[in-house]
Amino acid sequence: MTSDVFGSRRCECGPQLHAAFARAVDEGAGAVIYMSSHEGRGIGLWAKAVTYLLQDMGQDTYEANTALGLPEDSRDFADAAVVLHALRPQNRAIRLLTNNPLKISDLKKGGIEIREVLPLVVGFTKHNLRYMKSKKSKGHDIPDTALPDTEPGT
Repeated sequence: MTSDVFGSRRCECGPQLHAAFARAVDEGAGAVIYMSSHEGRGIGLWAKAVTYLLQDMGQDTYEANTALGLPEDSRDFADAAVVLHALRPQNRAIRLLTNNPLKISDLKKGGIEIREVLPLVVGFTKHNLRYMKSKKSKGHDIPDTALPDTEPGT
């Protein structure tokens, strides 16, 4: 919500959402499953607002979550698997737009056959460079060439 609705530039979520819709329109098929409970990797809007303060003091996004006694990432994509089972004709394999290894793993555990994973590399700016580097360090499929060269003020 912070990026999708409020336009925060600290992450790439809003641009990813818009790119996913555009891709589905361009290809004439697709589905976007919006998991509203996933704000701040599942910690919620209010806790995420507090993590922004901790990030301003030098912590990365994962450290800020754990500093509040919360998990680095508490999201679960099992509900998305349920929705995909309902949407897919004859349980066909899907092409998945994601950079997130947890999403891939959870969907497979939920019985979704993934034919192809397509990274969604958009919305990376100097304003979210530290955030994107943190995600990359946690296994997200983010090519080094997608990351801007400098952080704000450098």
